[in-house]
Amino acid sequence: MSLYTGYLAIHKFEAELEKEFEIKGLTVAVKKDRLYLVEGTHGPMIWAQVTAFNLREIPITSIKDGAKKLRALGRNWGLFTVGHHRRAQLIQEELPEYNRKPIPFRNPLPTSPMGFWTLLEADKILAATETSSPFALGELTFQEDKTTPPSRAYLKLWEFFTVYAPEAITGGTSIDVGSCPGGWTWVLRTLDFDKIISVDKAPIEQRILDLGRIDFRQESAFGLDPANFDEIDWFCSDIICYPERLRTLVKKFLASGKVRNFVCTIKYQAETDWAETLKFLEIPGSEIVHLHHNKHEVTWFLKGAPR
Repeated sequence: MSLYTGYLAIHKFEAELEKEFEIKGLTVAVKKDRLYLVEGTHGPMIWAQVTAFNLREIPITSIKDGAKKLRALGRNWGLFTVGHHRRAQLIQEELPEYNRKPIPFRNPLPTSPMGFWTLLEADKILAATETSSPFALGELTFQEDKTTPPSRAYLKLWEFFTVYAPEAITGGTSIDVGSCPGGWTWVLRTLDFDKIISVDKAPIEQRILDLGRIDFRQESAFGLDPANFDEIDWFCSDIICYPERLRTLVKKFLASGKVRNFVCTIKYQAETDWAETLKFLEIPGSEIVHLHHNKHEVTWFLKGAPR
């Protein structure tokens, strides 16, 4: 029996995942809807909503038998159906409940492993006890603030600091480039930074500026000179620009040795710019993820940059 690594593609971005397989030289053995199976053990993919490791086939004789066998392997299970939808749902209903409610910003992550399973055939489950996310199918929802932030872009930074940098923020200075209308600046203001530098040619909303401790500079982010800054704990960018231009800006600040950590959205135009995306990964220590709250864009980050 073959063991698979399973990749659930992000809705409407299946082509990006398929291109990533091609770049990494991986062959898809089975495709079921948005679920791609690759033989052997492999790492996560940028454009996978969730990765399921060491998927195994489990024969079952009934709904109760399926639930029993899944419970014997683990407690929490995220279901993605590729067929036999009603039968699969009945098995899921026999499994223990887990918390599906939206969580607060920076809520501690679940500590119990989240599995993944699907019903390949009426009598055959495909299941993995280990996945790339503590949330079912990688889907994370927050208790949103629908009144204060000026746009929903803040959810990307909420997700990043909740999932990928929960240990961050112990004072110091952050900079938000391309900050208009002020969503990311607002997130940084709610954290324990001593100083937030917010930069954009267009002004951020006054109600965000009125929160205080925000040094707003109405200028182009691309004209900034790192020599004019003291040490920066977090360099943050959700700026709309071509990836190459963002990378040039990042490398300028990285070369200055003044920035400890970076988190930046790489935004694409009509096509995903794979060449530039891979160049970001050439920066030592870099990681790129597609957040649940990203659209046709990905998030590049670097923690603990060399000084």
